[in-house]
Amino acid sequence: MCGILGTNFYSNNFKEALENLNNRGPDFNCHVEVGGANFGHTRLSIIDLDKEANQPMVFDDILIVFNGEIYNYKELIDEEKLICKTSSDTEVIIRLYQKYKEDFLNKLNGMFSFCIYNMKEKSFFCARDRYGKKPFFYYFKENKFIFSSSINSIIKILGTTPSINKVAISQYMQYFVPLEDNTFYKDINALEASYYMVFDGKTITKKRFYKINTYKKIKDEKEALLGIEELLFKSVESRLVSDVEVGSLLSGGIDSSLISALYSKITNKRINTFSIGYKEYKNYCELDYAKITSKHINSLHTPVEIGKDDFINNLEDTIEALEQPHGDSAAIPLNILTKKIHSLGIKTVLSGEGSDELFLGYDNYAKFLKYYEFEKTLSDEQNSFLDSIISALQNNTKESEYLRRIIKKQNLYNSFGEVFTDIQKKKLFKKVPTFKSDSPKKDPVDWMSYIDLKIWLGEALLSKVDRISMRNSLEVRTPFLDYRLVNYMFSIDSNIKVGDTNKYLLKKIASKYIPNEIINRTKKGFNSPFNEWIHEEYKDSILELILRVNKNTNFFNDEYLKQIYELSKKRKFKQHLWSLFVFSKWYDKIYL
Repeated sequence: MCGILGTNFYSNNFKEALENLNNRGPDFNCHVEVGGANFGHTRLSIIDLDKEANQPMVFDDILIVFNGEIYNYKELIDEEKLICKTSSDTEVIIRLYQKYKEDFLNKLNGMFSFCIYNMKEKSFFCARDRYGKKPFFYYFKENKFIFSSSINSIIKILGTTPSINKVAISQYMQYFVPLEDNTFYKDINALEASYYMVFDGKTITKKRFYKINTYKKIKDEKEALLGIEELLFKSVESRLVSDVEVGSLLSGGIDSSLISALYSKITNKRINTFSIGYKEYKNYCELDYAKITSKHINSLHTPVEIGKDDFINNLEDTIEALEQPHGDSAAIPLNILTKKIHSLGIKTVLSGEGSDELFLGYDNYAKFLKYYEFEKTLSDEQNSFLDSIISALQNNTKESEYLRRIIKKQNLYNSFGEVFTDIQKKKLFKKVPTFKSDSPKKDPVDWMSYIDLKIWLGEALLSKVDRISMRNSLEVRTPFLDYRLVNYMFSIDSNIKVGDTNKYLLKKIASKYIPNEIINRTKKGFNSPFNEWIHEEYKDSILELILRVNKNTNFFNDEYLKQIYELSKKRKFKQHLWSLFVFSKWYDKIYL
């Protein structure tokens, strides 16, 4: 796991911009100039610890800077009959490029963002993994091309802070983060997950290399369970490829408990597990459940317990690590936990992200399936009648919003992480910046799973995990997001996946490996008493900050901001306030 940086021109600020990436790769730092172009790399050594694997790596007029891990690199050497001079997964990418040009990305099993520079053609070939685990940002204007793992490194090279991107604010308020190619800065873009792009010195062309196929091949439950279990074992085993110790995050939920149990079973050793909980507001704390799994698998367990002061003391560092507003308050406890793991000498851990989206883990899914069923029962006459009275209904609840969407024939399910709805955004913004949304798939199960894999997981959760873990020089690997398992899950008949409980199929498999106490417990997200703590600490200065920033931006309606603040004191609209608070703290620091 590493940090990458490059430009197609000479920059006096290049070295300083590269140093900004040192937390992503503290083991080695190097930059080179090739024909006027500059390339830099900071390395966190996990596979092939020798100097031969350092980057930028050059073979036969092909240069690469690569961030990530390719888990099947040894198999690719054999299958593709590649002749490699190092024991590094980085060289394998170069050799595949030499053999196939751009047409090899679907052979890679791993997480990656990289740039290959072809010295003869003077072209840049850049790519990002299927689900967005690794970041890739770029700037292209007036023939200046800059790319990096970090937005701040691009800004350092530019030497000036770009103006704000209003579309990103609209997306953030609705979905926790900017979406697709947007960042909060104009002209700094994100390369979307599962895309590659080629810059030939004049123009950029982008192409998608991976799409999820929803054709249902598997219609038998026993066949589905056997296939899932086999793929889970393969996925966990492949993510243990490392020349350093691999730990495991253990929240106390079914996902991380199962991953940790499989890791323990595969290696037949005592593994290191880590969890976080809270000294106050114990209803948010899951340490007792993590302890149950830890005892069951006999792991070397490290629980970390935090209070309000820890949360507040790590708030600024977390916002800085995320580089742009991110609405997930769980980033702060994750920052504290990964800092602790790094201090114990662990460089990489397994984690359970992806399970909820693939196995229908969120309670919301069952509720929305009922909405979809209700939608089918409505005759045109009934729909017309409801349309005539909908405006009179209370419209500040989620339920009334979903009913309105059905009646107005709008997309019913947008994302698990939806915060401000369209109606709420109209109240919030003086003028709502608009953007296009995906067209829903016909099968609601496929649609909810797909859009959450893309937005909630791909844009929000994975960006949080990457920025925060790499802030502390820790690599996080996600076995549920092995593309073979993802593809397999979308090939299973939706009725089998739904079953009679959330995570129906996964629970059947997990019952072999973890205690029933964990399987049958009520689901909790990775949450914290963030709302309680910020009100206790900052009191009315929260609203004062939001209003002061809004006086400068004039984006929002003050009265609605005040209303949200008052509701949050009653533990309502908590996420709405947090998103506004984080945005205001970031804007205040960057622009005021």
